[in-house]
Amino acid sequence: MKIILLLAAALSFFGLITYNFQKAAVTDKSAEISVNEPPQVLPATDKPLVLVELFTSEGCSSCPPADRALALLEKEQPNSQVEIITLSLHVDYWNRLGWTDPFSSSLYSQRQGFYSNTFRLDGVYTPQMVVDGTAQFVGSDLGRAGKEISSAAKNQKAKVELAVSEGKLQVKISELPEHQFANVFLAIAEDNLSTAVKRGENGGQTLAHTSVVRELKTIGSIAAQAKSFETETAFQMRSGWKKENLKLVVFVQEDKSSKIIGVNRIKL
Repeated sequence: MKIILLLAAALSFFGLITYNFQKAAVTDKSAEISVNEPPQVLPATDKPLVLVELFTSEGCSSCPPADRALALLEKEQPNSQVEIITLSLHVDYWNRLGWTDPFSSSLYSQRQGFYSNTFRLDGVYTPQMVVDGTAQFVGSDLGRAGKEISSAAKNQKAKVELAVSEGKLQVKISELPEHQFANVFLAIAEDNLSTAVKRGENGGQTLAHTSVVRELKTIGSIAAQAKSFETETAFQMRSGWKKENLKLVVFVQEDKSSKIIGVNRIKL
């Protein structure tokens, strides 16, 4: 497990969300492509939904096993009673050590810093897995992941309904449980990515990735004890992204506690 001390221990989540989350995690400046397709509506599911985030880096030798663990959770869905929704956030603090991760962003490092403060850790590290914003552990520990996912599935969550039409995402959140002030996030994530790493700790390896966050932004906020929320937000694909591998993940997170109180996803 690689530990890097956090330079700004006083980072608050409010500060985090004021950054421009609409920037892509990759520095591709090519023209954006609008998505204009017939409406797609998310099919209903009766299973509890649990969000699993992995903070990782292609420059970290301990991370490939965690990347494979996240892929297993996403593709195999090992708990038949739960639907697991995954996000892979590539941090940027490893980039100075020989290899620049093409999927990395300082925004994801800042998000991890928010969790470091919430969990009162001495610093940030990779690979780190976070389940529903309430439990953190070494990202390659599938046994711990299974226990935390089962535990998180018992918590009441809001109903999150998603629909996509002509480059816009409609979000309807209802049946919110008792909660504090919360933010609503949209993550655009891509599956089936890989990189031939040429330098650094993983030099010479080809690394496969699942649920790589390409863009993360806030799309609204919900006052404490509010019971519902609705919004519509535009989204765009960027050159180099493959539509068939993309999904939109919407999650609701309490600002102070970091607890996830609603989550869902829809594929493009």
